Amino acid sequence: MQQSAMPQLDGPKRLPASGGKPDSVVVLLHGYGSNGADLLSFAPMWQRMLPHTLFVAPNAPERCYGAPGGYQWWGLQDLSRAALAAGAARAAPVLDAYLDGLLAKHGLSDDRLVLTGFSQGTMMALHVGVRRARAVAGILGYSGMIAGPSLEADAVRSKPPVLLVHGDADPVVPVSAYHHAVSELERLGFPIEGHVSRGLGHSVDPAGLQLGSDFVTRVLG
Repeated sequence: MQQSAMPQLDGPKRLPASGGKPDSVVVLLHGYGSNGADLLSFAPMWQRMLPHTLFVAPNAPERCYGAPGGYQWWGLQDLSRAALAAGAARAAPVLDAYLDGLLAKHGLSDDRLVLTGFSQGTMMALHVGVRRARAVAGILGYSGMIAGPSLEADAVRSKPPVLLVHGDADPVVPVSAYHHAVSELERLGFPIEGHVSRGLGHSVDPAGLQLGSDFVTRVLG
């Protein structure tokens, strides 16, 4: 029986403002039911500080039923931590292959790559980013969580710097998930920073965007 081909990710991108060859790449991973265009809206603000950076926002591999124009990294019928871990593990090879191809195409190494996610995209960034053999430049996660009961030490292959940002009024991914992720990353010795925005729901506010810009600019040097 022939195996089905691995899905190929694609989505909108924003070329370096300098007009030249990129010296780094920021990959923006959208949330459940959204698409790449949504997160690519971060790029114009960050591009002012990173004129030689390529910004790419791939659409997740599966269409999301009930969300016209939306995609999902995996279905969210079951929100248990075990099911979230299984979903992220299933989607991970597709994202890893995309990252490998992207870096090879532009002649860049992992230390010139930042993974940025929102919600389900943050779950993917954390899942994939810490399991890559070579450390990425950084992981930036908004309104997300670790997809699983914990982060197993034997699954971690590299420890890039991480910034997590969350709203304390988030009704979708409660702020307790942020605190759990921070404590897991601290336990395993990651360079971890965090910020909680007061009164913010499942969204990104100007403070979070600025913190993200500062973080990405710093880790890409």
